[in-house]
Amino acid sequence: MSDLLVPRPAGPAPAPAPACSCGAAGRFGPTHALILLVAVLVLGTGLFLAGNQLSIIFTLLGGLGAIGAATLTAAGGGRRLMTILIEAAVRSSAGR
Repeated sequence: MSDLLVPRPAGPAPAPAPACSCGAAGRFGPTHALILLVAVLVLGTGLFLAGNQLSIIFTLLGGLGAIGAATLTAAGGGRRLMTILIEAAVRSSAGR
């Protein structure tokens, strides 16, 4: 008979994977910063080549950067830094 037809006893069950092995993989590191920098540069260049004004491009990219900084701050639990960012945004919108 062939080996494919012969039943074999079941071996021990494989160990379950750990629930969360986040470690450094869940943190914002230099590689993430480089990827975001390249993405912003490519987006800005594409918008400029499409014929948009520089003031519109800078406003859009600044807003995206502010949203990203606020998201990272909120996810990292940095309430004090979040307060400083919000205060700076309010002051800049008020023209101070």
